Amino acid sequence: MRLIRANQAPPKLVESFLKNNQEIKKSSLLDSGYVVEINNRIMGCFHLEQIDEGLYWLRRLYIIRTDAIKLPVLVEAVLALALQKNATKVFVKSHKLMLDIILKSLQFQPQTEAPVKHLCNKNNGKWWSYNIGQ
Repeated sequence: MRLIRANQAPPKLVESFLKNNQEIKKSSLLDSGYVVEINNRIMGCFHLEQIDEGLYWLRRLYIIRTDAIKLPVLVEAVLALALQKNATKVFVKSHKLMLDIILKSLQFQPQTEAPVKHLCNKNNGKWWSYNIGQ
């Protein structure tokens, strides 16, 4: 599994991924996103956005259904990337029970409020955080 800045990934792979996953916005992905490559195939993408010094938000995480079993490994890889960026904490907003279960199993902690007020434009979903290096 390789995490690659989307704008540095092979264009043919990115185009193929986007063609089959039309809900992903190409401009946003290429501007600030990462793709997840396995065996010369993109299986997912995400945005890891800095919200404050040491604080990051795993803003969008997408994985194709056939590779959903790899979601825990992907989340751990994203945390390793965050560590390389000197993150101290990573936040995730979950909208699915299955993701809640995975985050809890990976020792994320539920949050009672949004990490930054402007990020909480909708009340649905649940915020989680993970302390890096603890």
